[in-house]
Amino acid sequence: MPRPISIGIVGLGRLGRRHAENLARQVSGLSLVAAASPVASELDWARDKLGVATYPDLDSLLGHPGLEAVWIVTPTSLHAEQSIKVLKAGKHLFCEKPLSLDVAPCDLVIEESRKRPAQIAMIGFMRRFDPAYAEMKRAVSAGDLGKVFRVHSESHDPVDPNGFFVKFAPTSGGIFLDCCIHDVDLVRWILGGARALRVSAHGTRVMYPGLASCGDVDNAAATVEFEGGVLATFFVSRSSHRGYEATMSITGTEGGLSCGRGIGELPLQREGKGAVTTVGQADFFSRFGGAFLVEANAFVEAINSGKPSPITLEDAREATRLAVAMRESLEKGSPVTL
Repeated sequence: MPRPISIGIVGLGRLGRRHAENLARQVSGLSLVAAASPVASELDWARDKLGVATYPDLDSLLGHPGLEAVWIVTPTSLHAEQSIKVLKAGKHLFCEKPLSLDVAPCDLVIEESRKRPAQIAMIGFMRRFDPAYAEMKRAVSAGDLGKVFRVHSESHDPVDPNGFFVKFAPTSGGIFLDCCIHDVDLVRWILGGARALRVSAHGTRVMYPGLASCGDVDNAAATVEFEGGVLATFFVSRSSHRGYEATMSITGTEGGLSCGRGIGELPLQREGKGAVTTVGQADFFSRFGGAFLVEANAFVEAINSGKPSPITLEDAREATRLAVAMRESLEKGSPVTL
């Protein structure tokens, strides 16, 4: 077997820690050797729990001896700039979604990557590696559903009594880039990269009035008209009483498929006697934990085989372009033609 690839991770927040633990302990073919964060407590955690070298930022991490790849799990506003730095340093790149808050920075990353075809650049759309969504892709590609004309996708995040995410909203790019980007990528992927023609979006701000300061909303819906007569609708919520849930349904002339509902126990939060107990799908880790691991293994396989990245920077650009169009439609209050 090939020797393990030496990799460093940048960003050790909630998602970053989960990725770091996977890279250190559960992904064969990788050796996590370094971690970077501007937060001292996060660096303490990486040293104590993972036994890796720690650095205060990406620039210093890139100088780690023998480093071959970098895994980025930082705020979206940093993704494009940091991706370019990683590529220029000659390292393989994995970057969490989305690639940027706008389209132009995505183009800059793509331009840099094309100068370095031997370096793998992969974006973290891990839902593609979930068995249910992968089966939906297979069925559509094989024509099992006939001519597909309708897709509906939803992503629900549970009510947060503290509204913790509100302070991060100004740099999130808005609800569609923050909460709907996986759904956008999945629909494009399942439809074989079909071209979007027109977008319309609407939103409401009910439970988190603090979002008004940055023009964001807590619940939103969008309709996308794709070429070939496919109508796709999206709904995203930051205030779902049902808890975390990610679902999709596809309808064609010969049948339909749906996924994501009725998985395990109902995702409930029970309150009583001064305590809150969560059962069922508490968050996206409980729904897609396996997909994160398959995703990481696909990154390793691409590096070792020399095959193209299974999820490209161009994929990331198009998902960003569509989510940005949703944001623009929401802001303007009128459809956007692409």
